Amino acid sequence: MIQIQLSIGILKEKRIIILRFPNIENLKRIVRSFREGRWNITHKAWTIPYSIHSIAEIKNAFAAIPEVNIDATEILKSEKSDIVLISIRNNMTAEKLAHIAAQIESFVRWLRSRRYSESTIKSYKNAIRVFLIYTGTKEIHEIDNEDIIHFNNDYIIANEYSASIQNQAVNAIKLFFRIVEHTNIEVALIHRPKRPKLLPNVLSKLEVKKILDSLINRKHRAMLSLIYACGLRCGELLQLKPMHVDSNRMVLIIKQAKGRKDRIAPLSKKTVEMLREYYMLYKPKVYLFEGATIGEAYDARSLQNVIKQAIHKAGIHKPVTLHWLRHSYATHLLEAGTDLRYIQEILGHASSRTTEIYTHVSTQSIQQIVSPFDTL
Repeated sequence: MIQIQLSIGILKEKRIIILRFPNIENLKRIVRSFREGRWNITHKAWTIPYSIHSIAEIKNAFAAIPEVNIDATEILKSEKSDIVLISIRNNMTAEKLAHIAAQIESFVRWLRSRRYSESTIKSYKNAIRVFLIYTGTKEIHEIDNEDIIHFNNDYIIANEYSASIQNQAVNAIKLFFRIVEHTNIEVALIHRPKRPKLLPNVLSKLEVKKILDSLINRKHRAMLSLIYACGLRCGELLQLKPMHVDSNRMVLIIKQAKGRKDRIAPLSKKTVEMLREYYMLYKPKVYLFEGATIGEAYDARSLQNVIKQAIHKAGIHKPVTLHWLRHSYATHLLEAGTDLRYIQEILGHASSRTTEIYTHVSTQSIQQIVSPFDTL
């Protein structure tokens, strides 16, 4: 039996699959037939570019030689991608993966025709891809509700993913099987996870001030300040353009935010002055906050790093994220006596029940309660 051992390596900052096997011309000819399949001097082995399809393609290519055994043990030990691990364990063929990819692309086109946002499409695409590969031993029309229960237990819960990720997967599965013909899935019977009722994370005004004061870079300070000053989501901030700052009406116009909704948030004189100073210094061309490349929006991951550095400098030992600033804005408005209906409009919540959660973290009324312990 001829052994072909597979492992994962890095070449020019890109992942590759390394193939090690005896010096047999027939085997080398097969590897050369792969896209960019070649001998690598550094690894002293044959290599091909890495992808989710690579393992299946390798198995397909060598299937005609019965004495060849593909050993992917090293990949199973080192690979951290759930999708790749599942595809290896389910012995997925290249044809099967290609069929799944075609089904997913059809699903994506349907979502786009319904005007779903690109972030939602990306999330649903990833979720349905994992589910279809997980159930890869079955044809799509053979998948039933019992498979969804197994997926929830053996994949979502076993990997300790959150209820929100499970709920997102359920949304994707429901939509996908609603448009698939000849399915065994009863969409109405797909159950959702019982979601935990978590309170939003809120900072005190002093903590917010410490975070903002720790920022020396004017752009970084303007970005985090505007998130707190207007209760913005990260994506909303990064999609802002200079024209969205209406200093005459003293409002910030937030275009096509979550749920494809436009809304406005009030601007104070202090905020407008800060933005004017920032604009004169940086002179952005397209987006209000641009990255290193002119005309391109600032990167969300870079902004997450900004707040991590800020809380470290501020000496705050909490796992603060950008969304904490939005929660803090809403809570501080409520504590200042702002009507809940206005807060709902400013934040862009579809339901008042979403906004009401801030009443549970506001300390204004709770602090007026006298504990019976104090009267002993």
